[in-house]
Amino acid sequence: MRTCLVVDDSSVIRKVARRILEGLNFQIVEAEDGEKALDVCRRGLPDAILLDWNMPVMDGYEFLGNLRRMPGGDQPKVVFCTTENGIDHIARAINAGADEYIMKPFDKDIVAAKFREVGLLSLAEPA
Repeated sequence: MRTCLVVDDSSVIRKVARRILEGLNFQIVEAEDGEKALDVCRRGLPDAILLDWNMPVMDGYEFLGNLRRMPGGDQPKVVFCTTENGIDHIARAINAGADEYIMKPFDKDIVAAKFREVGLLSLAEPA
């Protein structure tokens, strides 16, 4: 089964993301900040990471830079998920190694579409 690390300081967002992603047949691991997410990745890289931008301790941008420098850290598909909608934020995330970008609030259809775009879901898999 594919795994997805959900990184967000909001327990509500993690719960919503978990419900959506489990419905898409992902096994979920959660972290409330970038530092805890790096610890998870050191133990084993997930297939996908749904990543918040603004978090305490270590934000999503800093986490992404650290992830991409890890051995194998180029493999997980990273989808930034944030309220930051400026084109400069989107460009910064993509340049840092994000594969895709979605805005909060999100729903199952949006997550499924973005995961299809980065190759984590096939067109045959129902959303």
